[in-house]
Amino acid sequence: MKPRQLRDGVQWMGAVDWNRRLFDSLIPLPDGTSYNAYLVRGTGKTALIDAVDPAMLEILKRHLAHVDRVDYIIAQHAEQDHAGGIPFVMEKYPEAIVICSPKAKDLLITHLDVPENKIRTVADGESLSLGGKTLKFIHTPWVHWPETMSTYLAEDRIVFTCDFLGAHIASSELFAGDDTYVIEAAKRYYAEIMMPFRSMVRSNLKKIRELQFDLIAPSHGQIYDKPERILAAYEDWSSDRVENRVVLPYVSMHGSTELMVDHLVAALAERGVAVQKFELTTTDIGKLAMALVDAATIVIGAPTVHMGPHPAVFSATHLANALRPKLKYAAIIGSYGWSTQVVERISGLIPNLKVEVLGTVLCRGLPRAATFAELDALADAIRAKHAAL
Repeated sequence: MKPRQLRDGVQWMGAVDWNRRLFDSLIPLPDGTSYNAYLVRGTGKTALIDAVDPAMLEILKRHLAHVDRVDYIIAQHAEQDHAGGIPFVMEKYPEAIVICSPKAKDLLITHLDVPENKIRTVADGESLSLGGKTLKFIHTPWVHWPETMSTYLAEDRIVFTCDFLGAHIASSELFAGDDTYVIEAAKRYYAEIMMPFRSMVRSNLKKIRELQFDLIAPSHGQIYDKPERILAAYEDWSSDRVENRVVLPYVSMHGSTELMVDHLVAALAERGVAVQKFELTTTDIGKLAMALVDAATIVIGAPTVHMGPHPAVFSATHLANALRPKLKYAAIIGSYGWSTQVVERISGLIPNLKVEVLGTVLCRGLPRAATFAELDALADAIRAKHAAL
């Protein structure tokens, strides 16, 4: 797509990547993504905010073909999907200066070979005049790297938030409007990228709230022309509120663990507890991450492989520990052949989850009446805990 005007003198200069399906060789992208860059022209100077992923550099080159000057390159974040095009922009505009936070300077030198003498760092709250347009830099660390900052354009009431408040979604629509699917994509993005930094999300939301703006322009996804929708969603996701819901990731090798999982799902449903079940050999880990955003309880279903949990369970448990969701409770269920250390090994994988363990239910071979009774008791315990939320 061609550059698109947001305000007089402010253009979207990004690239929509419709076909990308995996990010960081880890994160599923069912809807593609975009790499947003923005050109801001003042009466005296011109600034480019962010510089797209190297894979989309040809698009940025076309956007800039008729731009005669760029005086400043605003590097809000040093990761390649935002800063990867900076070397090209510096080559095209050799007089341009890179503006970044102090912590970004070394990262830009290390990751992109940006010359140190071409970098100018800015303090939190520092402003830069372009002539009739003023960029104010707001340090927003840990959303999601320590050097990240946002940029506020007061005259046009726009805040450029980089990864913060973004979404992996490809669309021909520039603005999010009332599209509920954009918020769903933003929740996936929050779950996969922002959730480990929940306390910093809350503090940075407060900093953004102090500004006066009509548009939130992130570096991934659409621009929020109704910014309260994404702000309220983030405040909810990052709060301590949890829902009456169990997330149940599991694997079953020969059917025994599946029988236990299905019995527990039915028992919880009968007790008014919602359940989301994820078979880990086929599930989209992004959907699992989304479910963890506001669930109260996780129950891990694990068959035994060489005394420990199935590798897919190991991976999912490691992921949950890394994402640090606001879970309150946990339990482990599963089956084994002759002996097992599943409980000990799973427990050792989740030091970051500050949860109360409600119990473990393990059976040797097929589950029978006694095992099903234990699962019913676990369902009772979960219901009782959720009733007090």
